[in-house]
Amino acid sequence: QVQLVESGGGLVQAGGSLRLSCAASGRTFSYYAMGWFRQAPGKEREFVAAISSSGRATSYAEPVKGRFTISRDNAKNTVYLQMNSLKPEDTAVYYCAAKVNPVYSGSYYRTAYEYDYWGQGTQVTVSS
Repeated sequence: QVQLVESGGGLVQAGGSLRLSCAASGRTFSYYAMGWFRQAPGKEREFVAAISSSGRATSYAEPVKGRFTISRDNAKNTVYLQMNSLKPEDTAVYYCAAKVNPVYSGSYYRTAYEYDYWGQGTQVTVSS
């Protein structure tokens, strides 16, 4: 079992920044591909960003490219999502997800069904 705990959400004005963290349990975090997804009220969960287990490969959804940065610290079993230039449309519950045993260390994953474990989510609210 892998447990994921997100933190760092909150209320911020448009144009502001937040950094989300996701702490993972387990001794093999460095083998997990990780991702961030979000779900706004009345909408389906959508992909935000992903990072390979090595950290060398990343992928972003078009709406967040250039504003969000995903990173990881394998020594701390933590993945981060730095969110800059936030917009009201970024308001959602943000979830981190882990894929155990990715195909290779450079693999990242953009669809929810490919992930094995999920955190409980953290609310991000951006006011206009």
